Formats: sequence, C-alpha cells, structure tokens
Amino acid sequence: MSAATPGQTPYYFVPAPSRHPLMAAIGLFFVILGAGQWVNGHQWGAYSLVFGLAWWLFVLKQWFGQAIHESETGLYSDRIDVSFRWSMSWFIFSEVMFFAAFFGALYWARAYALADLGRLDSAILWPDFQAVWPSVLPGATVSPAGTVEPFRTMGPWPIPTINTALLLSSGVTLTIAHHALIAGNRGKTIAFMWLTVLLGITFLGFQGYEYHHAYEELNLKLSSGIYGSTFFLLTGFHGFHVFLGMLMLLVITIRLMKGHFTPERHFGFEGAAWYWHFVDVVWLGLYLVVYWM
Repeated sequence: MSAATPGQTPYYFVPAPSRHPLMAAIGLFFVILGAGQWVNGHQWGAYSLVFGLAWWLFVLKQWFGQAIHESETGLYSDRIDVSFRWSMSWFIFSEVMFFAAFFGALYWARAYALADLGRLDSAILWPDFQAVWPSVLPGATVSPAGTVEPFRTMGPWPIPTINTALLLSSGVTLTIAHHALIAGNRGKTIAFMWLTVLLGITFLGFQGYEYHHAYEELNLKLSSGIYGSTFFLLTGFHGFHVFLGMLMLLVITIRLMKGHFTPERHFGFEGAAWYWHFVDVVWLGLYLVVYWM
C-alpha cells in the first residue's frame, strides 16, 4: 500500500472489528457447496457456485477498498508496510509449494510410477504395456486396460512459445513501469502498466485457443491418463494465476490513474509486481517440463 509519511501515523494501525472475513467465508461456503454438487451431477450446484463467486468478489471489492482508503488517508505506518511485505512473501511462498506439488506429481509419475509399471512382473497383468512417456496409444503408459481414448500430445510450437514470449515481455514492461514510478514519471508508468495488462489478457486468449485445439483436434482431455491430468492441472492453474495477476495489475493501474502511490511508498505496486514475476518464473519451468521434456 502507499503508506503515509513516517512520523504522521501511529506506530501500528489496528483496524476496528470487521464483517468482511465472515462475509467472505459465507461466499466461499456457497462456492464449495456448489462445486461439490455440480461435479456430482446436481445442476443446481452451478447456480450456487456462481452465486458464491459473485458474493465473494463483492466482499473482496469492499474489503480491499477499505484497505486502500485506510492507506490513502495516512493510517498506515512503516510497521504496516513491513507487515504487508512479509505477508506477500509468505503468500508467494505458499504458491511456490502449491506448484511444487504438481511438478512433483509429474516427476514421480515419469521417474518412478512409470518405471515400476514397466517391470517384468507387471507384464503378467499388462503384457502389451509400454513404459514410454508420453503415450498416444491405448495400452501404452496411460491405459493398460484400454480405457483411455487415443490422443496426441501438445508440443511447444507455436502457441506455448508465443505465450512464453508474451509473459517474458510483460515482465520487461512491468519493470519499466516500476522504474518510471520511482523516477516520478506517472504517465510512462501508466502506459507500460496498460501494456502489461494487455499482454496478460493476450496470454489468456492464446491459452483458451490452445485448450480448444487440445480438445477438438488432439483429443487431449483431463481424462487422458496421467499425461492429460498433469498437463491441464499445471497449465490450468497457471492460467488461473495469470488471470489473478492480471486483475491485480489492472487494479494497480486504475489506482495509479487516480493518483495513488508515490516514488517513495508504493508497496501495492511492488506486491503485484512480485506476484507477476513469480507467475513468469513458474511458466518458464512449466514450458520446459511440460512442453519440451
């Protein structure tokens, strides 16, 4: 946040009791309830899911708006700034562990589970099994019993490579915007922030096209064995994080246009930038491991 000048604020700001945590929990309750019912064939679950998401987003808008108001009215001191930095650091660390679990699942499936299934004693159960990665044929790797439809794998050309260039470029434009903000050039900052947001939206558009291509032309689905499940979980959750990061940058851009942040105090900007660079780094690992290896 753009905390106020040191010496003009309390040592540590303690907000009044808030309704926002309870209201957000209610929204998440309907999200989980709806999702659980929807995947189990109850169509009303979709309405509960949408209602919960709308409720949750409305609460977050109010909650963040209150925090922004507190910051801009000078209630935050240096100690609050330090608190925000530690909070964002631990949040990003939790996200690192989140993706590490999926990368670990992919590694374990390829390096250990596949090797175990390819041993001689497994040939008694599945004599036609081929321990190769990735598989595009029934009976090889993904479906010893022939329960997975044939599919083709997703290569690095051209969409994943284009998306790599887009994300790397967005990291550059965001860094330029940051240096412009430090230099006091708000106009340049806003221009490069809008460019960064546009690059994020373009990435999501290409990923949507890639998924359509996977389903319609490659017959690659979430149910396409361990290859399909790890592919869509890794790329899908990353795409969701790109969407969240893009929303963060969009909010920061709007705040910049309203005159928020100063060259000296702008952690709201920095926190969003940290998250976006984290998303970039995860994509580089994903691009190499999922599309090339």
